[in-house]
Amino acid sequence: MSLYDTIVIGAGPAGMTAAMYAARSELKVLLLERGAPGGQMNNTAEIENYPGYGKIMGPELAMKMYEPLAELGVEHAYGIVEKVTVNPVGIKKVTTEDGTFESHTVIIATGANHRHLGVPGEERYGARGVSYCAVCDGAFFRNQDILVVGGGDSAIEEALFLTRFGQSVTILHRRDQLRAQKIIQERAFANDKISFIWDSTVEEVLGDEMKITAVRIRNLKTGAITERTFGGMFVYVGLDPMTETVAELGITDEAGWVITDPSTQTTIPGIFAVGDVRQKNLRQITTAVGEGALAGQGVYQYITENV
Repeated sequence: MSLYDTIVIGAGPAGMTAAMYAARSELKVLLLERGAPGGQMNNTAEIENYPGYGKIMGPELAMKMYEPLAELGVEHAYGIVEKVTVNPVGIKKVTTEDGTFESHTVIIATGANHRHLGVPGEERYGARGVSYCAVCDGAFFRNQDILVVGGGDSAIEEALFLTRFGQSVTILHRRDQLRAQKIIQERAFANDKISFIWDSTVEEVLGDEMKITAVRIRNLKTGAITERTFGGMFVYVGLDPMTETVAELGITDEAGWVITDPSTQTTIPGIFAVGDVRQKNLRQITTAVGEGALAGQGVYQYITENV
């Protein structure tokens, strides 16, 4: 079995940056990913706050980050990680459904998944009108009335994107004002296709045998319940960390986010965490890239001092 200097789990912007920095330090690097490189960038229509690019499509930026890795000697393997363990001498073992890999260090960059509402009908109509990715599914809802649930950056950005397809887009938010950046809010308020339902939550997703037909909505202030007809519902109400595979290591908080020091190292020497999986306030591509650089350098320092 080949022993790597570091195994990076996850090929989002944080993971790819970490792999690049580690490889540039002449380390033997394995990048493990369960899908296409890019992570959440692949589900984002336009990115306009990544320095140097103005506006760029999410999948395009993902490929630009991935292309240099092969030239640097980064090995890439696909697989679903089942668990991460550490043996008595400090070697890390990453077990996937297809095999096991060993390394001196591990960088956890597994990211986070979109949180579900947990209301009746949501799971039943998944892929039949309920979606968590406007870029993936928006074109299926041409000329239909679309509901977007949420009030943060992702919700408003994706609502704006969905106006390309939908007859109308309604944003439902549990508060009386949005949490998104002001510049994004202004675009939404100025768009004739977008309307708002304030102080409300989804009570139930309704439909027939084939697809969603309506959504039952509850006003949080009055308790009134109404039904509105929609052909699709897109949910953006937060993220949940993908840390099931490292939960037994004792490096996460109660909500499952990985706890690190400022250098991105966890309480287990040689295990680092970067990107959306990490306990922090701001989850952006720019912060993910910065953390990836710190982890890549941290891995080099760890190996220099301990291996």
